[in-house]
Amino acid sequence: MISWGGAARYKEKKNIKFRDLIFDIPDSLSFIYQIKEIFGDEIYKFKSKNKEPLIIDCGANVGVSVLYFKKLYENCKIYAFEADKKIFQYLEQNIKNNNANNIELHNKAIWIDDNGIYFASDGADGGHIELDSKNTQKIDSVALKNILLKHSYIDFLKIDIEGAENEVLLDCKDSLNNIQNIFIEYHQRHDKPQNLGEIINILDKANFRIYLENITKYKSPFLIESKTCEFELQINIFGRKIPK
Repeated sequence: MISWGGAARYKEKKNIKFRDLIFDIPDSLSFIYQIKEIFGDEIYKFKSKNKEPLIIDCGANVGVSVLYFKKLYENCKIYAFEADKKIFQYLEQNIKNNNANNIELHNKAIWIDDNGIYFASDGADGGHIELDSKNTQKIDSVALKNILLKHSYIDFLKIDIEGAENEVLLDCKDSLNNIQNIFIEYHQRHDKPQNLGEIINILDKANFRIYLENITKYKSPFLIESKTCEFELQINIFGRKIPK
């Protein structure tokens, strides 16, 4: 796995074996990073009192997270959403390759409405919603708030949607009561207003105990020129519901 680090990016590889799983992937570097975070560091590991936990995976990419959840809880029910049409094909194939069941796959962007949204693909794990229609394509969208309201108990909600988490969480701020564990990959673009404090406040009011992990880790943040990086800040946000 690690030996792929020097491989050219955006080159398809098929039948990649990892443990007892098989993957088709569009990009080695992003896949290695996902394997490290998800199976190595186990950043999504959580406890559930349910034998069949309900998991909503927003930003499922090629399915590494989905298959990890299936290893963690074999009988879990997963709703997985992936916006990028090309990446979604890999997600479908990987679920099929590994005979995983009780999974609903949706080729839709998680957003604040069901009216569709413009999307920019990067061919790996960096595809993102763009409110500007230039160099993008319009794709189907679904309001996360409506999904959450359909379920009385959600064991785990994962949100990794490359910057759209800001608008989505603001829209869902009154619909988080039934979620027991939440993960958010927070992206702060250098040219956008900072609203990390607002997101933390939403989670705090929803009675989550919060842990933050900074994954940018600039050694000298006062010296960083914003124009030299796409994201000036990336943070993993973990929230665990506090029993009342």
